[in-house]
Amino acid sequence: MKTSLKHRNLPSLLLQARESIMGHTRPFLRAHGLSDQQWRVLRVLGNGEALETGKVAQQAFLLGPSLTGVLSRMERDGLIERQKDPADQRRSVVSATPHGLNLARQLSKDIARHYQGLEQAFGKDQLEALYQLLDELIALEHS
Repeated sequence: MKTSLKHRNLPSLLLQARESIMGHTRPFLRAHGLSDQQWRVLRVLGNGEALETGKVAQQAFLLGPSLTGVLSRMERDGLIERQKDPADQRRSVVSATPHGLNLARQLSKDIARHYQGLEQAFGKDQLEALYQLLDELIALEHS
């Protein structure tokens, strides 16, 4: 039985767009020995706030088992620190070290330059419209 789909493959298009953007970002990350996942964790912790590991996983879009390995490598490399949550000793909190914070700031500047180029090439209004549409799509799928 042949099925004809009336819509383009949105998940595939979103993945292609992600890979296109990350193709510009990855060289900056790799130059500092970071994986995509480690960068997402650093972005989450980049404001200097300590967060419970579950929140880090949620905000960095990582599953718990993956986060465990990512945090172990980041701790080994001096990018993050883990401690028991003072409010609940059963939980762990994670924070970026000064080295991790400096790296996040440096990479943020490099990546911001890429976004400026993207804005110039794509157009500020179009980029804002894209952000708005993506926000609306995310909200729609979470309702």
